Amino acid sequence: MADDDVQTPIGVTIRPLETVEEVFAAAAVLDDVWGERGGMPPNLIRALAHSGNYAVGLYAADAAGGEERMIGASVAFFAEPAQRSMHSHVTGVLAGHRSQGLGRLLKQHQRDWAFARSVGHITWTFDPLVARNAHFNLRVLGARVTEYLVDQYGPMDDAVNRGDETDRLMVSWALAAPARSPREEDVVTTVAVPPDIETLRLTDPAEALEWRYRVRDAFLGLHEDGFAVVGFDDARGYLFGRR
Repeated sequence: MADDDVQTPIGVTIRPLETVEEVFAAAAVLDDVWGERGGMPPNLIRALAHSGNYAVGLYAADAAGGEERMIGASVAFFAEPAQRSMHSHVTGVLAGHRSQGLGRLLKQHQRDWAFARSVGHITWTFDPLVARNAHFNLRVLGARVTEYLVDQYGPMDDAVNRGDETDRLMVSWALAAPARSPREEDVVTTVAVPPDIETLRLTDPAEALEWRYRVRDAFLGLHEDGFAVVGFDDARGYLFGRR
């Protein structure tokens, strides 16, 4: 990723959450992103930050370059020492500031922060049905799928997950490795996902749930048969090859 690092836009900064006020602002931003209160409580963010974990706010100045406000936040914590890894638990950017490269900017900052602390891998989970996240995580960053987790968090009542089961893909990002696309000859089969599951959940919840079960069955069956995810294609979905 070093050759195409994202340039920080003018007026945008990323800083550690050092005060109680900053911690509460970050919790409020994450509440806004997920449409619920208390998803990431301020006291938990404060405890993680104070004990040396990754907790940052993404700030943007107004058009005149004056007053700034927090528009995103990210929190991660260390894994067991022998793994030289940390787990990125939550990262969010307010709706009006998405699709501007700020998510990648946060990941780049997280990567640099981890490297400075001798961390070689960052893990996180994401919903396998969200195609834009699969594109970003697997194609842009080059993270590797390590596990399919069935209903990992149980029922969640936020605006993003309400009414669905919380299946997740666990991914591991080797921070020193460049993102690479698989060779076409290594792709044996594919698993499609809907282009916009968030809208589908609103317009046809039953069909969205059918996608959940269809993708889950496909992933688990392919894993049982010795296949693993080797990439993602925007048209075809997840690309599987032999393990």
